Amino acid sequence: MENISKDVFVFVEQNRGIPADVSFELLTKGRKLADKLGGELKAIVLGYNVEDIAKETFTYGSDECFLVDHPELKYFRTLPYSNALGDLILTYQPRIVLFGATIIGRDIAPRLASKTKSGLTADCTDLQISDVVYLKQDYKDLLLQIRPAFGGNIIATIITPDTKIQMATVREGVMQKIPVSNPKTPKITKIEYKPSEVDNLVEVIEQHIEEKKVNLKAAPIIVAGGYGMGSKENFRLIHELAKTIGGEVAGSRAAVDAGFITPDRQVGQTGVTVRPKLYIACGISGAIQHRAGMQESNKIIAINNDPDAPIFSIAHYGIVGDVTEVIPMFIEAYKNKLK
Repeated sequence: MENISKDVFVFVEQNRGIPADVSFELLTKGRKLADKLGGELKAIVLGYNVEDIAKETFTYGSDECFLVDHPELKYFRTLPYSNALGDLILTYQPRIVLFGATIIGRDIAPRLASKTKSGLTADCTDLQISDVVYLKQDYKDLLLQIRPAFGGNIIATIITPDTKIQMATVREGVMQKIPVSNPKTPKITKIEYKPSEVDNLVEVIEQHIEEKKVNLKAAPIIVAGGYGMGSKENFRLIHELAKTIGGEVAGSRAAVDAGFITPDRQVGQTGVTVRPKLYIACGISGAIQHRAGMQESNKIIAINNDPDAPIFSIAHYGIVGDVTEVIPMFIEAYKNKLK
């Protein structure tokens, strides 16, 4: 494969003119990947009246932004978006294309991989560039697409050595969103929208969006409970502790499955990835699926009656004991300190 591009493209998702955080997280990571490859980082923005978003991409390291701005793209629709993106990717042949593992990203990424005959890995938790020897053949500067596999029991590194273009969708929150210190002067390349005869097979009549009531990603303190809390009644202790110290309530997948807490508060591989200043894990064993969603927390306190629980391997402070006894002591100690 000669004349392979070294550029990294990031699809910047937006809804009603509001960019998705995961897109800026990917630009931050994409900047590092492009530097490693010796290529450029290029953002792609589709929508209507979204030039401000295009300009904002340079805050997170873009060298150039492709802007497709047209009334037909005001609302996301699979066919016009994937057709416009597909044409752009085929024209410029980037080395890497990144999407958020959102509803939209999971919708269009497979279509684009099929259209461009590219490799695609879903739900990555890390991305790296490395030279690889595979089947006794040397491959230079491959994208290592890292993600949990087999139910989260192993971490797999996936490569797509036989394709010019490598694509990945990445979970929200697993990368950090960091503005660059010296943004480039905005270079916005406007791409003409070329409608296809199939674009309007689906029309948006009305759009209703339910705003998220829970924002765990923004919470500086999180108190999370697991199946080890024992019952929904005992889980009230999590709510009480969170209220006492000004934190948000969260839970593990097991706690959600048991009905202790609602799915929108789930932390882990199939939930939300968080990085609070303080994460208190109560009755959570610490399976790899849960740790993937909270191990980057600044300080982790774990409470579990099993001294061999995996959660203690990443906790800064561990307490071996019954959560129904330890949590009330926490609450009492904190209230006394405030007196």
